[in-house]
Parts: sequence; structure tokens; C-alpha cells
Amino acid sequence: QVQLVESGGGLVQAGGSLRLSCAASGRTFSSYAMGWFRQAPGKEREFVASIRWRSGSTNYADSVTGRFTISRDNAKNTVYLQMNSLKPEDTAVYYCAAGTSIGTKMGLYDYWGQGTQVTVSS
Repeated sequence: QVQLVESGGGLVQAGGSLRLSCAASGRTFSSYAMGWFRQAPGKEREFVASIRWRSGSTNYADSVTGRFTISRDNAKNTVYLQMNSLKPEDTAVYYCAAGTSIGTKMGLYDYWGQGTQVTVSS
């Protein structure tokens, strides 16, 4: 059974940093792509960043480029999202996802975590 478990969310002031973690289990993810998405209240879920597990190639939404970094630890089967220079508009529930095809569309991802809340105060 595939499980993706996010952690690391919390409350932070604008300009601060947080690091989210996504621990993956239940299968071999070496051929998978991992993504981070977020959903703010009243808004649709949107793509944040993705990484191909094997190659480490990454992709970012324009809104987070230069501030967020996605990475993975193969030994720990864990994907990270380092978030710096946080803004109030980054406030959302952040979800980890895994899929065989990399991209920005939710439908490309087969497995999802339960989400972790990130709140950025002004």
C-alpha cells in the first residue's frame, strides 16, 4: 500500500522559512516523479514543484521560482520542499504527490498525501 506522509508545516512570519518533508513508502519510487501542490481556501489546487526521482530534474511554478527548492533523499525515500522568503500568499495546505509522468497537472499523479498546513502571517 502506497503511503505519502507530509510533515513540517506550521505558522511562520512573512520572510521566514519552512521545510516540508514527504516520506514515501509502499513501493519503489525510482521511476516516479514527485510533486508538491498547494490549495488555498476557496481556490483550486495548484502545482508548486516537481522532481524526477531518478534524475533529480526539477520544475517550479513561476510564483515560487527562486524561493522554493525541491529535493529528494533516495536513501530515506523522502522528498523535501525548502521554502524561503515566504509570503502571506503562500498560505495553503501543501500536498505531496507521486506519479509515473512528471508535469504540472494533478491528473498525472496517482498517489497523494493528506496535506500539511502552511500559514504565513504578515
